[in-house]
Amino acid sequence: MSKEKTSKRKALYTSLILLAAGASSRFKDSSKRQLNIKKQWLRIGHIPLWRYVTNRWLSLCDFEQVVVVLPPKEVEYSTQWAEDINIISGGNTRQESLKNALQHISTPYVLVSDVARCITDGFVLDLLLEHLENNSCFDCVVPYIEVFDTIYNDAHGYIDRQATKLIQTPQLSRTQMLINALSNATSFSDESSAIHAHKGKVLFVSGSKKLQKLTHEKDIYLLKHFPCPSHDCFVGHGFDVHGLKAHNQHESIRLGGVDIPCSYAIDAHSDGDVGIHALIDALLGGIGAGDIGVWFPDTDDRYKGIDSAKLLTEVVDFVQAVGYTIIHVDLTFIIQSPKIAPYKKDMQNKLASLLNIDKYHVNIKATTTEHLGFLGRKEGIAAQSTATLKYLDWRNL
Repeated sequence: MSKEKTSKRKALYTSLILLAAGASSRFKDSSKRQLNIKKQWLRIGHIPLWRYVTNRWLSLCDFEQVVVVLPPKEVEYSTQWAEDINIISGGNTRQESLKNALQHISTPYVLVSDVARCITDGFVLDLLLEHLENNSCFDCVVPYIEVFDTIYNDAHGYIDRQATKLIQTPQLSRTQMLINALSNATSFSDESSAIHAHKGKVLFVSGSKKLQKLTHEKDIYLLKHFPCPSHDCFVGHGFDVHGLKAHNQHESIRLGGVDIPCSYAIDAHSDGDVGIHALIDALLGGIGAGDIGVWFPDTDDRYKGIDSAKLLTEVVDFVQAVGYTIIHVDLTFIIQSPKIAPYKKDMQNKLASLLNIDKYHVNIKATTTEHLGFLGRKEGIAAQSTATLKYLDWRNL
């Protein structure tokens, strides 16, 4: 492989868009195990891959603007890595995400690449920028690599490989031409195909075998020269309390995802499962993602009476999607009555299933306040939890 130039380029009148809003479905589907992480959140040290790739681009070139596109649910969480760039929400397709990003671009030219194309090549960047510096008449400059194998297409039979090009990103485009080209309903897989269909001028330059995409699990070798994930562990703490109210009829309360017969009802917006609520806060605290009140506010009717197990599932999906593995959870109920000892195993099994971990990594405890305070008077119940997490080590995939 050729070495990149070390001098930093200046891309006049040019912005950078990095696309990372996909669901990583092909990456997950190719895994031999249950794998819920999104590839843009694979950790390089402590840094998510999308930010690491952004840093590599910024080390090569100064851009007028930098826009990174992530899934809507990840935008707020990602801002802690985005002091110097603009993070925006993506759409359901690459094209929708690109259209969203272009709304934030004010420069006449835009360089677009995919975070999945995680290895940069300064020589290819130079070839693209040369056309900008020389005022070339172009609408899109595209890197490509030649095809050396025989190609067969089911619809057209054998294809002339010498007339075939494998298109790569990054691609440098005139911003307004790209906006116009994407304005109709036709679906395009990249910028050059959209501009070509819009009768724009597409120029081809030599690409690089380094510019491969991290698409499937087997492509993880592309990260072999990147720093490995940090081995640090992270501990989050959660606490929740709800009031109890008398109930004349036979009633049950839900704790740790399990229904327990009780002569009281929980006074809460949701089902009032203090155990799961404390656990959710512990998980969110461990990854630095706020708290349950931000995620599921009690002013939102969507969560009125909801099964807290559904809320936990959503949080667990997010925790795993952004690069973490849950190691162990510890949950303590502070409750005068009813006694929960007969239900601990059921809670352990339920929570282990929801957390996607072995049941021996779920510990359930209970204590009373010896009849002291509002908890001792059976006016309320409380729970506290800790959760221990680490980064998914992609070297083991």
